[in-house]
Amino acid sequence: MADNKTKLTNVKVDDFIAAVDHPTRRADAETLDKMFRRVTGWQPRMWGPTLIGYGQYHYTYKSGREGDFMATGFSPRKANLVLYIMPGYADFGHILERMGKHKLGKSCLYINKLADVDMDVVEEIVQAGLDDLGSRWPISAT
Repeated sequence: MADNKTKLTNVKVDDFIAAVDHPTRRADAETLDKMFRRVTGWQPRMWGPTLIGYGQYHYTYKSGREGDFMATGFSPRKANLVLYIMPGYADFGHILERMGKHKLGKSCLYINKLADVDMDVVEEIVQAGLDDLGSRWPISAT
């Protein structure tokens, strides 16, 4: 089986955020970093070139595929902010309906800018995602 392409790197999170070109996206990334640190209690690490992750877990699927990945995190992409909640948002509709303007992917949440959402609800969804993940796989600090 192929190795996961997205792995921990030694890039400093602060350096990555400081290099975000768009000033609003950079400021939103700084805000999200502070919020994720507060909610998780963990220091961030870069996963691949663009993902800022908090905590990690080791998984083994029924197929035998296994690996390590961040427990939660985000990426300040050019088009939007992407929040990652593993294993996904399927059971969080009751929270998402209070969030504000967003779009959903399989295990990611797309936000244009933090001004579009309620940050208290963002914190709630991050914690709910960690609680759900922790019920499936042991999570460790990064």
